[in-house]
Amino acid sequence: MRDVTPDVPAPARRAFLKYSGALGAAAALSSSLAACSSGPESTNDTGSGGGGDRTLTAVIGYGNDGSWDPTQTASAFCMAANNHIYEGLLDTDPITRKPYAALATEVPKDLGGTSWRFTLRAGAKFHDGQPVTADDVVFVFDRILDPNTQTLAKGFFASWLREVRGIDERNVELVLKFPFPEGIARLTLAKIMPKHVFSRPGAWDDAIKGKAVGSGPYRQTAHHPKSNTTFEAFADYNGPRRPAFKRMNWLTIVDAASRVARISGTDAGAQIADNIPYANIEQLRKGGLTVEGGAGMNNLFLMFNTRHKPFDDIRVRQALHYAIDTGKMVQVALKGHGKPSSSFLNEGNPGYRRARTVYDHDPEKAKRLLKEAGVSGLKIDVLAVNVSWIVDCLPTIKASWDAIGVETTLSPQETTAVFTKMDQKQDYQVVAAASNPNQFGLDADLIMHYNYGPQNLWMQYARWADDPVARKLFQDMDRATRESDPERKKAMIQDYIDVVAEQAVLYPVVHNELMTAWDPKKLTGTRAQPYPGVNLLQASWV
Repeated sequence: MRDVTPDVPAPARRAFLKYSGALGAAAALSSSLAACSSGPESTNDTGSGGGGDRTLTAVIGYGNDGSWDPTQTASAFCMAANNHIYEGLLDTDPITRKPYAALATEVPKDLGGTSWRFTLRAGAKFHDGQPVTADDVVFVFDRILDPNTQTLAKGFFASWLREVRGIDERNVELVLKFPFPEGIARLTLAKIMPKHVFSRPGAWDDAIKGKAVGSGPYRQTAHHPKSNTTFEAFADYNGPRRPAFKRMNWLTIVDAASRVARISGTDAGAQIADNIPYANIEQLRKGGLTVEGGAGMNNLFLMFNTRHKPFDDIRVRQALHYAIDTGKMVQVALKGHGKPSSSFLNEGNPGYRRARTVYDHDPEKAKRLLKEAGVSGLKIDVLAVNVSWIVDCLPTIKASWDAIGVETTLSPQETTAVFTKMDQKQDYQVVAAASNPNQFGLDADLIMHYNYGPQNLWMQYARWADDPVARKLFQDMDRATRESDPERKKAMIQDYIDVVAEQAVLYPVVHNELMTAWDPKKLTGTRAQPYPGVNLLQASWV
């Protein structure tokens, strides 16, 4: 899949970052976003009443003030909420990511061609009571594929999807540029939105701020940035994931201690919470909660500014990776809930192969590489996001680099402050941050193109896209996308991941588990997912 993010001016890139929440699990955005409904509905509704009318209260450890536009967002809170509000033609299981029919009546049986036809579910309605039609499907895909409109979703579709045509009111055809079976799971990333609502002037700005009208099992009833978002079961929903809760109240609590307090104790104010700190797992389990982890692509990565010497030298980048005591980081900061990276992909990914270059802790090799690069007396200011588990990992990086003679300063800041500096093309040396492309799927092609590509946002930050090695890498990535043989494609992806590992421009240090806690006496059907947020489409009251 060729990344098609345009090389836009800095103000537009800042808007793109702000609206998309490019780090996914990164944190709160501008407090100036206006609430999109009156209220508020109480953030103290604990769901402690009896019967099926009680409110399910969830605690999400990320901000709810990112973009809610499904074509734009990578915000953890908003993506999780949108999975309950909207439907794709197909959606995917939150754990296995196997596609199932959502707005469409069935998954196509033949995925080897260049045309997929879908029939919409009879009687499907949007939350305002209007019917879902083929025009709505075409409307959304036209926006995604429009070369003059910048959306995050474009990068997931434009390389392989030529167009979407309406056949009649309930039937659509997707026309592919070449056979691409992997695209079938990506259809969940194209949430179908009502044309009559979002074609109005200013409607996309409203979507960014929190306006949400879909056809899913829950409709949004109130949205209050930095506080909470509320939902209720949509009475006219006739799809495959029937709502089990009459009402839901999702609280945004970024502070770890406050999040743990809300889920624990005899007067717990919530039944489920994500992003549980590792240090609190046993405490919560002793209190009767189920605490489970999901291991996936969640990672701490380092990104180097390759225009800032000496980070243009591959030996320096490699040295700094070899120097990090990742075993200590896993044991001390992650309490054993993670693994040192042995590839860009996590070990559980279907496309995983151990990379040719693996950065096992080797301080002597690190010193030797720095000496070969002619570097001495190096001082580094690590620009880091202040996500709680990242902050826990930073002291290991400092200690490891100090030990090889690299004087290290740690500068954790709000996520938007970190990336605003790069949007403004301010100078920096190294960024340490969190990312999790599993929000979008398990597809290795998708994951790699989310991070690497000639016009990719991350490559603009790293200032590496014009390097001859990068240009060759991007060509190899495009060839792998178009490869029709699955095993050959997998091998091609693994081969270019070896290049990514060797270059270490943007590369994970550790992959870690994300922990979710819930009250098993009240909830059933809950599963911990390996990416931020919760999915309650198959959960219910005990």
